[in-house]
Amino acid sequence: MKHKYLIARRFSQVGILFLFFAGNAFDWKVLRGDLSSARALNAIPLSDPFAVLQNSFAGAALAKDAIIGAVIIFLFYALTGGRLFCGWVCPVNMLSDLANKLRRLFKFDEQWKSWEIKRQTRYWMTGLSLILSAVLGVAAFEWVSPIGALHRGIIYGMGFGWSFMLIVFLFDLFAVKNGFCGHVCPLGGFYALTGRFGFLRICYDKDKCTLCMKCLDICPERQVLHMVGKQSGAVLSGECINCGRCVEVCKDNAVQFGNIYSKKY
Repeated sequence: MKHKYLIARRFSQVGILFLFFAGNAFDWKVLRGDLSSARALNAIPLSDPFAVLQNSFAGAALAKDAIIGAVIIFLFYALTGGRLFCGWVCPVNMLSDLANKLRRLFKFDEQWKSWEIKRQTRYWMTGLSLILSAVLGVAAFEWVSPIGALHRGIIYGMGFGWSFMLIVFLFDLFAVKNGFCGHVCPLGGFYALTGRFGFLRICYDKDKCTLCMKCLDICPERQVLHMVGKQSGAVLSGECINCGRCVEVCKDNAVQFGNIYSKKY
């Protein structure tokens, strides 16, 4: 199937959103709460570890369930690897993909130069979120997060949250390609560090590659594919969102999902 990973990601993103929505609207017990704090099957606590870390810096007393839930989520993404949350769970990814598709459709990249924002900016934003949390006494990024605004808006009803999404969409569409997710999102920076040593990675075989470069054209984090055309190997950076778009567009089967700890790589 040509877009099997894209379809699987949309199924995952929309399915998780629906389960949260059903938890609120129909009292389903599968997932209740939101991406910051939830309970699965009415028994297992789940918490955003970055939100819990911000609350810790803000001086809040952390509940036992919040800590357990944060450890569960942290271990899941640390073991799987990369920014799996960004590619398969975060609802803003769908917004970012739409802006990117429109950029390609209207050839914006050919018409004007994108703003220059370094990828490392997201790590500064991650650190700044923690510092501001300590100074202000609140979870700073959670206060303005478009991720939380979009997620809670779909589950509980949209308020002013739409304005956050509009800003992100316009920023990605007109200012910087993959701007919010790829350059400034502090949660993305946190998960890039968390997933640095996980096992699930994109693996590249130079012997099969015909240098069409479609993988680099489609990749939202193209810096992680620096080995293309040079040497075989696995993506070692945690910045890869494991979206599988490079795998889908590669007609040579030179790019595949693999295990970073495989002897082959």
